[in-house]
Amino acid sequence: MHTVEKIGGTSMSRFQELMDTILIGKRSEDQLYNRIFVVSAYGGITNQLLEHKKTGEPGVYARFANAESEEAWVEALNKLQVNMQEINSELFDSEFELTSANNFVAERLNDVRDCMKSLHHLCSYGHFQLEEHLMKVREMLASIGEAHSAYNSVLALRKEGINARFVDLTGWHMATPIPFEEMVAKQFDGIEFDKELVIATGYTHCEEGLMTTFDRGYSEMTFSAIATVTGATEAIIHKEYHLSSADPMLVGTDNVVTIGRTNYDVADQLSNLGMEAIHPKAAKGLRRCGVQLRIKNAFQPEDEGTLISQEYRSEIPRVEIIAGRKDVFGIEIFDQEMLGDAGYDIEISTLLRQLKLYVVNKDADANSITYYVAGSRKMVNRATRLIEDTYPEGAVQLHNLAIVSAIGSHMKVKGILARTVTALAEADINVQALHQSIRQVEMQCIVHEDDYDQAIIALHQALIENGNNLHDAA
Repeated sequence: MHTVEKIGGTSMSRFQELMDTILIGKRSEDQLYNRIFVVSAYGGITNQLLEHKKTGEPGVYARFANAESEEAWVEALNKLQVNMQEINSELFDSEFELTSANNFVAERLNDVRDCMKSLHHLCSYGHFQLEEHLMKVREMLASIGEAHSAYNSVLALRKEGINARFVDLTGWHMATPIPFEEMVAKQFDGIEFDKELVIATGYTHCEEGLMTTFDRGYSEMTFSAIATVTGATEAIIHKEYHLSSADPMLVGTDNVVTIGRTNYDVADQLSNLGMEAIHPKAAKGLRRCGVQLRIKNAFQPEDEGTLISQEYRSEIPRVEIIAGRKDVFGIEIFDQEMLGDAGYDIEISTLLRQLKLYVVNKDADANSITYYVAGSRKMVNRATRLIEDTYPEGAVQLHNLAIVSAIGSHMKVKGILARTVTALAEADINVQALHQSIRQVEMQCIVHEDDYDQAIIALHQALIENGNNLHDAA
């Protein structure tokens, strides 16, 4: 009976601490095994390989995609190799491990360099278009980060006398890709989990192409697939923080509460707000197979963390988390011709999806629809112009907003909506829109973006800090 455990990139950059906590720590011989670790690239490496996730600063991939000459991306690739070897030097002080780690990086990057140069040359001919191959290049580059960290982890563990195994799911030099779950099953076939500590890459090369659908969220899909295919007893995600009742930087570390248990419904609501405990499609596989998910603080291993399961429901009505997002734009479309015509919603939703704008929520009345979207300001402005062109008789307004949500596995109780609105009113915050579904696992309050911080504080005080006795409101 084994667990599958995922370690993120920021945590991987604190590798020695991981060795002292979750990888080895105080474990004896038997306790070291029956664990599979799925690792991400070290912090910042995927940004250098692709592009910076937040700022958009181009990495090797972005430079290659827009390059007119090799120099634009070769320099970035060379710089990346230096940075990866510097990480190796920080991890290893013995010649054997350091040489092995550096050779691994050099071999992978030399392969990539040769491949990209050949592709660049090939696409200089009119019959071959670079755009047709870019997603394959993106996947190939992304895989290097996970392979680097996984290989190094195995070297470090073996140095400590642990029987560690490197499971390379990147499909390097693989002739033909195979289906995702088949790839995972093939690579794990025959492994004796009770005798080997397995370190697997967060990226999986497969027929479907994970990045086409999940882009940089592929590691959670790999994590979920390994847990379900190998029949894990529990899936664990190690983060740098606890899953808490709110952001401690806003409400104060003394006021937040670590969430002991919740369910996958709550995890989905967090994902919708961009605060993923796990990607919803990764969670779907775990739910289907009855695998419980645990969120733990990687650097406080003695804490049991948060257990997420399908069947959990709080015994008493309560709010478990106050969460939200600030990067929300409200695109409001008013048109008197809209009444009774569902085509408006279908056409506009399709447009927003094509522009890669994420619809967090939407509301409608007889003659207007408002979409609450997250994405770049550039794409939002473009969407606004296209909607105006499509519906010249309508009026389109753009609002800078924030969403603040109260979320819980059991909130079906009279008066909770009133308490929520009252708390915001007492904090002098105007609620611009309000959403509560029949399932009542979340209440979303739409406020001005400048009121976000104070709204989080006000709702946390009213619904969690002050006894959380929601049943008294019934």
